[in-house]
Amino acid sequence: MTGYSTTPLAKKLGLKDGQRVAWINRPAAHNPLTTSRAFILVDDATPDHLSGPYDVIHMFTDDRATLETVLPILLANLDRDGMIWISWPKKASKVPTDMSEDMIRNAALKTTLVDVKVCAVDRIWSGLKLVIRKEHRATRPLP
Repeated sequence: MTGYSTTPLAKKLGLKDGQRVAWINRPAAHNPLTTSRAFILVDDATPDHLSGPYDVIHMFTDDRATLETVLPILLANLDRDGMIWISWPKKASKVPTDMSEDMIRNAALKTTLVDVKVCAVDRIWSGLKLVIRKEHRATRPLP
């Protein structure tokens, strides 16, 4: 694809061997991500059936209300040094959505999360990486 990074998606997302990973609403085109590293746990889950703590939670969604409802659940299932990726349809994809980078960031900042990276997942999806703010990690219990 012209204009897209040649960096493998698993690397852009910071996926590493030994991680515990949960996927929510992953498009079938991204199924190869589940075997891209030697993960110790891979869950295809819904927010109500997470069994964290996870090192990585990656949720694909096109609905703002859903994100705002489940973000605290994702946070509760995240390892203190983990990351949450929220992927939403790009405007150019023409997929109906009420999501945006700013909307995700604002929802995250109402919690102990902060955004640290954005990436083009593919021609349809963008992703925003969220982590627990450093000052809140020390008080978070270990898994």
